[in-house]
Amino acid sequence: MAKVLEGLYYSESHEYVRVEDGYGYIGITDYAQHALGNVVYVDMPEVDDEVEAGEQFGAVESVKAASDLFSPVSGTVVEVNEALEDAPELINEDAFENWIIKVQLSDTAELDKLMDAAAYKALTDNA
Repeated sequence: MAKVLEGLYYSESHEYVRVEDGYGYIGITDYAQHALGNVVYVDMPEVDDEVEAGEQFGAVESVKAASDLFSPVSGTVVEVNEALEDAPELINEDAFENWIIKVQLSDTAELDKLMDAAAYKALTDNA
């Protein structure tokens, strides 16, 4: 059973965003990392890149498959999780602790279009 955390926003493509002080920490969900298997590479954008809600911003590769990453929100990348460059398997250890990018949110109203924990749990329970 995949872990779903309260207080985060979730997309149908299995990314989450944790909002703190106007910044969004974006990563893949526990459900997604389980489905992918052992993560071996994370393709991330550069700092200062713009991301758009619903648009691709990178990819996660595992021994089983590669999966594109889609931003749940729009904004400017202010930080990438550099630890994932040398240790992408950290996503398998704790997908929620090991976010992929941090963005300065440009439109917090976009959060209203995402799922809360209960809705995401319902989505994954029916998958």
